[in-house]
Amino acid sequence: MTTVGYCGRFAPSPTGPLHQGSLVAALASWLDARAQGGRWLVRIEDIDPPREEAGAARAQLAALSALGLVPDEPPTFQSARIALYQQALARLQAAGQVYRCTCSRSAVEQAAQRLGLPPNVYPGTCRDATPSKQPAGLRVRVPAQSVGFVDRACGPFTQQLERQVGDFVVRRADGLWAYQLAVVVDDAQQQITDVVRGADLLDNTPRQIYLQQLLHLPTPRYLHVPIVLAASGEKLSKQTGAPPLDLSDPLRELEQAWRHLGFAPTGAATVPDFLARAMTAWRARWDLQRSRADTIGTAGAAQRPIP
Repeated sequence: MTTVGYCGRFAPSPTGPLHQGSLVAALASWLDARAQGGRWLVRIEDIDPPREEAGAARAQLAALSALGLVPDEPPTFQSARIALYQQALARLQAAGQVYRCTCSRSAVEQAAQRLGLPPNVYPGTCRDATPSKQPAGLRVRVPAQSVGFVDRACGPFTQQLERQVGDFVVRRADGLWAYQLAVVVDDAQQQITDVVRGADLLDNTPRQIYLQQLLHLPTPRYLHVPIVLAASGEKLSKQTGAPPLDLSDPLRELEQAWRHLGFAPTGAATVPDFLARAMTAWRARWDLQRSRADTIGTAGAAQRPIP
């Protein structure tokens, strides 16, 4: 099946070399785009310099190339897109949707605890406070309403923003741009129709949909795939000791990621052979889900995972 206008993307942060967790997300997004006759882009999310590693972006792009995951356009870098984020923020400010916040993380946790809220929920401390000259982040006001969507793998997901998240940051007190705003602006500007990424970002999606609504931007389809866990049970990452991909044997790394996505080994002898077989299998499962959707409705079909 070919989806006219399909555009997907893989968007790593250059904080270190790619690892198996990165590859699972990259492979799933590449396969979903290729299986549907769409385009696939790579976007380097390099707007958090304190966390970035010199040369990491170059190494990540080289790793993708060695794995056969080549984007259809030259990679883009968020650091070159600051003007777009500024324009979006100006629109939110003009609509009265953002306010200054001087709360530290510990202050947020203490205030939430006093109100009986989870520690990561912002209780609106600065929402109506008198602006000060202290360094301040900018938060978006959220309403007391639920925002939901149907994920292609996880099914219906709903979040009550005020109670479960609170007003969230779009620009940090140090002047750096927050992920939520940047990813929404980038996906819209690049005309991304389908976001395929790790399930750890599932609960970020309602915030992003809310920003899309405020900015009158389209909402893409979402598919959140299982994340790879470290021995500790935490998400595999540089912080949890994730080893870099072994690019001396890219086929083995691809097969391991493929198995994590719930598929049997392909038996391929080369990387191009693997990618061709994997794309065929991915397309078959996509067509099965599409058939179910035609039979029992999109919401019911979406509860049956693709990968």
